[in-house]
Amino acid sequence: MPAFSRFLRYFMAVGRLGSIRKAADELNLSASAIDRQILNVEAELGVPLFERLPTGLKLTAAGELMMAQAFQWEQGMANLRAQIEDLRGLKRGHVEIAVIDALAKGYIPETIHHIQQRYPGITVGLRVLDNDAVRRAVAKGEVDGGIMFDPQSFRDLTVRAFVEVVLGFLTPPGHPFGLRSEARFSACVGEPVIAPAEPLAVGQQVSVLEAATNVPLERKVSCDNIQMIASLVMQGAGIGILTSLDVMTEVQRGSLQFTRIAEPLLRPMTLALCTASARTPSYAAALVLREIENGFARMNHQGAPALEPALAD
Repeated sequence: MPAFSRFLRYFMAVGRLGSIRKAADELNLSASAIDRQILNVEAELGVPLFERLPTGLKLTAAGELMMAQAFQWEQGMANLRAQIEDLRGLKRGHVEIAVIDALAKGYIPETIHHIQQRYPGITVGLRVLDNDAVRRAVAKGEVDGGIMFDPQSFRDLTVRAFVEVVLGFLTPPGHPFGLRSEARFSACVGEPVIAPAEPLAVGQQVSVLEAATNVPLERKVSCDNIQMIASLVMQGAGIGILTSLDVMTEVQRGSLQFTRIAEPLLRPMTLALCTASARTPSYAAALVLREIENGFARMNHQGAPALEPALAD
């Protein structure tokens, strides 16, 4: 087992980085030692695990199979350690969570702080990614769970909890536009607009809405960063368009106003906490996921505009 686990560490690092030299630097080992381990296993299996290209190493079909098994082995060992620690009355382990940029402030940092206080033996790795990258990381088993918009009906994902999020206009405090609780999309005609751009998920929704209503936006600024859009609106550069989740904290503090866009064709976006269907969470991951689920239920109680929580069956 020790020799096999050592090889898997080397193999997974090379497969992830595409380079023996980079893997050696990361693992603080000699490149020759890693190369020798891989060559020995390739000889034993009778097939190459890597295609050696001028630009680096690429996994072969056999290598892809080995990588999938390696991830399962790694997760299995983590689950085993967590179960043993549970038997000893300990709550320890490491949990990886991927979230979209909108969650870099507000309830996720608060939830992680709560987890630190309640389970000091659990460490958490947070990845802030775009929406599609979160979905891929969860489906591939690279993280224990992820929070994303509109997971749809992917068979490789299980939705553990969700909340509906609406689209709206953002204005600074005192702006007349912000006195309305809701407005049609056409209400922004003639107003300078700070529009979300891809890869933000809301950017796609705005583009669809613009085409369907035949309402042209006067895009003064397009931006792919939520915080920058909010900051530009606060400076009075124009009316922003984001979701209620994106500006939940700013609206609560009174630094921004939120007006819901009321269009019959516009459906709320679904923010979902998902895990991989084929993966059983470790004991530590189950604890963290449960705390995040509780956070979904709390979001509406904190005064966020138009957030309607629900736990998945």
